[in-house]
Amino acid sequence: MRKKTDTEEKKEKVINLKEQGKLVFGLDIGTRSIVGTVGYREGDIFHVLAQESREHTTRAMLDGQIHDINAVSNSIVALKHKLEEKTLVKLTDVCIAAAGRVLKTENINVTWELDREKTVTAEDVAALTSMGVEKAYEQFLKDNDTDLKFYCVGNSVIRYYLNGYQIGNLENHKASSIGCDMIATFLPDDVVDGLYKSVELAGLSVVNMTLEPIAAISVAIPESYRMLNIGLVDVGAGTSDICITKDGCVVAYGMIPTAGDSLTEAISSEYLVDFNTAEEIKCGISENDTVEYKDIMGLPQKVSKEDVLKLLDGKIDEMAEAAAAKFKELNGGKPVSAVFVVGGGGTIEGYTKKLSEHLGIIAERVAVRGEEVMGRIVYKDDVKKDSRLVTPVGICLNYYEQSANFIYVTFNEEYIKLYDSGNLAVVDAAMHADFPNDGLFPKRGPALNYFINGKSAIKRGEPGDPAVIIVNGEAADMHTPIRANDVIKVTESTVGKKAELTLAELPEFKSLIPVTVNGSRILLPKFAEVNGEIKTAYYNIEDGDEIIMRDHYTVKEVREFMDVILEKGTEIRVNNEIADDDTPVYDNFSIKWGLKEEVYEAPEKKNTIDSGDNNDRMSQGDVSAQEDDEPDEEEYPDKEDAYEEAVTEKVLPRTLIVNVNGDDIKLTGKSSYVFVDIFDHIDFDLKSSGGRNLVTTLNGSNAAYMQELSTGDKIVVRWEER
Repeated sequence: MRKKTDTEEKKEKVINLKEQGKLVFGLDIGTRSIVGTVGYREGDIFHVLAQESREHTTRAMLDGQIHDINAVSNSIVALKHKLEEKTLVKLTDVCIAAAGRVLKTENINVTWELDREKTVTAEDVAALTSMGVEKAYEQFLKDNDTDLKFYCVGNSVIRYYLNGYQIGNLENHKASSIGCDMIATFLPDDVVDGLYKSVELAGLSVVNMTLEPIAAISVAIPESYRMLNIGLVDVGAGTSDICITKDGCVVAYGMIPTAGDSLTEAISSEYLVDFNTAEEIKCGISENDTVEYKDIMGLPQKVSKEDVLKLLDGKIDEMAEAAAAKFKELNGGKPVSAVFVVGGGGTIEGYTKKLSEHLGIIAERVAVRGEEVMGRIVYKDDVKKDSRLVTPVGICLNYYEQSANFIYVTFNEEYIKLYDSGNLAVVDAAMHADFPNDGLFPKRGPALNYFINGKSAIKRGEPGDPAVIIVNGEAADMHTPIRANDVIKVTESTVGKKAELTLAELPEFKSLIPVTVNGSRILLPKFAEVNGEIKTAYYNIEDGDEIIMRDHYTVKEVREFMDVILEKGTEIRVNNEIADDDTPVYDNFSIKWGLKEEVYEAPEKKNTIDSGDNNDRMSQGDVSAQEDDEPDEEEYPDKEDAYEEAVTEKVLPRTLIVNVNGDDIKLTGKSSYVFVDIFDHIDFDLKSSGGRNLVTTLNGSNAAYMQELSTGDKIVVRWEER
């Protein structure tokens, strides 16, 4: 058998890598040039089989955005052919990156007030994140003054809140409210379309798309460093892209519209050369003390490194100052702890020193990252590793970490494009289809807001039905994963009934005012004033009502409640002090009427109490004397209650047997009994309603508090759930 040549073995190896899905082709499409990289990862080492760069022959790109798709596509074709010659394999799939300079980032805080205290589930956390992205998108649309369509290409939670306090993980904690601070990043549609169209015209299919700052971080800032508050700035040609890490993740993106091209333009203007020659001068002073060139007149010239740096000093300072200001803005007004600089524009002498000065941190903590962070990058050819290669290699490495691309799905018969970073769900499709976020969740009916005794109160409306979600004909929910070409149908959630509440349902309304009237304990129901008017228990509270629960009765109101009529001139005492109809009566006050003053001044005079009829109407006024039937008050000089009991025992003795909740109860000591008297003889706590309704019946019918009782009556007293 013929021995395979080195070329054949190399080709076979590369083909095998491609078939196994290990070979990756990455394109860094920049403003000034395109860099293509082909390689594979083995363990934690990335092997670069070939790398080529090609400058744009025209200003086909400006500030990271493609202006001439055909020109960029032609450059990609030429670069691809060179890489195919080196690797001996046809390249069909490619990984690309969108420039950070075109990203729009929103920082938001979102809080979700739960209906009740509950244990937080993973679904709750996912719903909170969805609410955050939706809020960020709404906020972004307010700031977006263009007609461009934007896609959410990433979001990161910076911190969570449990009942208003910061916490590391919400899941399985009990909470009445949960929240988070997060960032969401949006990419304009025309940038995505331009990138995709350029590579498609070059005969390539996109298998992964990342963001340039993320690609740079994957190389420049190892995972173990990302717990620290570190900044990265990728100083390109048109703009400087910025991102910040903290607590293990990227917490902010930003951009400043000044970078390497501003230096090149200053050289071009000063030394009368075209843009490309100015670029050669700028790059030349990084390795030489003097640079020779020809001006636009064709005359040979020479310039020293010192003179060029002196010319650029002001521009470099402006770049550094703007970058420092953006770092502080994105980092909550504080400088980051350290900055890693990548990209060609950041290699200009003096930039890192000025950046450290404007940030207010020591110079050693701002450094260009190149060869020192590429120790695990192995080049087949002898290549000088520098900061310009960080992002191109990062684009390739991101292929192994994150499979991200744009896909198409059908949402309620609409064909939509989504950025798929590997965790797309129904909720993402809904957001990009402009489906209302609250249409996925059960919607509560309108709440009822009112005031009770000067304090605001609310009763929430009833929840509606959740959205009905179908994915490819099967029942699903908002967290169901979706893939390319899925068909999604969502029927919007419904609104529940509006909140309704009567005065009788208020806990405050259920309270009773116990008072003693002529020795009998009476329970007076509280009543309410609504917007200044007395209302019954059946009044339906309306939004904005101001309710005042009266905590007292007047003597007149007590009489009216008991259906008692007093003759003119009848003495009334409240807590043994002379009173009248307007005297207020509070909890546990004592009322006495029907005994004239001479009873107390002349105890030898005897009196009786004239009992009323069975309809609870009593006429009390002058009393007639009875010989020796009533005890002498002098026997009870300081004990009015004992005196009253003695009067009752002596004058009005009567015993009743009634059945309460199945038990026979004996009522003694009074001449007559009304319904409320049973509460003195049974163990029943009227204050333990717990939101329930009190049910009282007498012989099968609803009972009134002052309804008269007879022997053999059957009574039911119980709490009933609403």
